[in-house]
Amino acid sequence: MKFYIILGPPGAGKGTQSALLAKKYSLLHISTGDMLRREIEAGTELGIQVKQTIESGKLVDDETMLKLIKKIISEPQEGIKGFILDGFPRTLPQAEALDKMLSERKDSISAVIYLDIDEDIIFQRISYRAKMEDRKDDMERSTIENRIVQYHTKTEPLIVYYSNKGMFYRIKGDKSIEENFKEICSIIDKIEYKR
Repeated sequence: MKFYIILGPPGAGKGTQSALLAKKYSLLHISTGDMLRREIEAGTELGIQVKQTIESGKLVDDETMLKLIKKIISEPQEGIKGFILDGFPRTLPQAEALDKMLSERKDSISAVIYLDIDEDIIFQRISYRAKMEDRKDDMERSTIENRIVQYHTKTEPLIVYYSNKGMFYRIKGDKSIEENFKEICSIIDKIEYKR
């Protein structure tokens, strides 16, 4: 199985690109944010537990996220050639635990695509998304600022982690959806050609 990770700050376009890539390459798009929002909407025990965490801009604990990911990648998926992880891992311990989980399955990460955007664009995109999708977790400026701080402190270390493994690809995420998609496809096509 192929495993691709889309990394980037909030509002970088990870979800949009992941959905396009999933369709083109027959991958299952795993959006941890969408998964958690579904749990909240369904009013499950997990949803109740994570609602306050998400709305305050904090990250859900590693153990909960790992359980969700393990459950999904362990279920048989007809016609699926791999997975694209959007919003996971978000911390170094999550990345290390994911590597261990995949190693036990005799799998590994194929590539990590990083969408790099400036902070002023982050605010513009998240504010727009909040209006368009009625995303309560994107409404307050203080929540967005907290998410950016969380990103810098907890997620940015993954850049070094994956760069050192030789599987990290950075692209400028402020281009059009189509331009970014074309660039990511070019990276994936080269990786697949080498295999």
